[in-house]
Amino acid sequence: MDNSVMNTLPPLPCYLNGEFTELPNAKISVMDRGFIFGDGVYEVVPVYGGQLFRFAQHMARLDRSLAELRIANPLTPAQWAEIAHKLIVTHADSTGASVQNIDQLIYIQITRGVAMRDHVMPTDITPTVFVMINAMKLPSEAMRSQGVACVTADDFRWEKAHIKSTSLLGSVLARQISFDAGATETIMFRDGFLSEAAASNVWVVKGGKVLGTPKDNLVLEGIRYRLIEDICRARGIPFELRRLSREEVRDADELLLSSATKEVLPVTTLDGKPVGQGKPGPVYAQLYAGYSEAKAQSRQSPTA
Repeated sequence: MDNSVMNTLPPLPCYLNGEFTELPNAKISVMDRGFIFGDGVYEVVPVYGGQLFRFAQHMARLDRSLAELRIANPLTPAQWAEIAHKLIVTHADSTGASVQNIDQLIYIQITRGVAMRDHVMPTDITPTVFVMINAMKLPSEAMRSQGVACVTADDFRWEKAHIKSTSLLGSVLARQISFDAGATETIMFRDGFLSEAAASNVWVVKGGKVLGTPKDNLVLEGIRYRLIEDICRARGIPFELRRLSREEVRDADELLLSSATKEVLPVTTLDGKPVGQGKPGPVYAQLYAGYSEAKAQSRQSPTA
């Protein structure tokens, strides 16, 4: 067998079904339902200063996604945290870095497991559990100071977007739209109303108020939903979740993206036209300052 492709993978530490190994050595069955059907869920947990960020919230969302797929969570939050911390320490040791200087991502994936191909969900198989540590590629200072460009598209994905599913082909195709246009993200609309971006939640700022889409089946509730609401409350910024029309998005004073890797990021161009004044606005500055404070607090405290 030609292992040249596998050998190009970085030797990052990972965990697969009870064993710690490195990415080139981690292998699953071709009959894993995650491979055959995309029958699984995932989480991406930021790590700042060696500490898992908003870990309890990630675990709660993982439980929600698993429940939708009728998969029992194979591990407790404490066990997930133990695996993640071991990967963080192993990575630090392998690179000679201090754990306190580790800013990375922990990727968690659970599939239904291995079975012969059948659309019906088998109930007598063991879930496949995979966890890896990966690089965190944060926005550049130029992206933060100048903002980023986005394009729009109709949301052609399925109507269970609230599940953080490994079935991401719709999001892959949506993200490719913006990549081909030289933009950072694709902001999507369903029946004329904002849903989300390919891999981000979207926030509209109008008249000093932060507006977001409702937490329903059409939107993946990002972990930053609650964090942004908390920052707004702490800083006296009005906050509201409701249906937002395409016209409201185009008429925004500020437009923001949020995700694990983007954190909070300003959008200053949409479909080639400026958003608001065409530069990052004051509400973004406040939200990013609050986000930075939350990161700093995470670095100083153990995982919740």
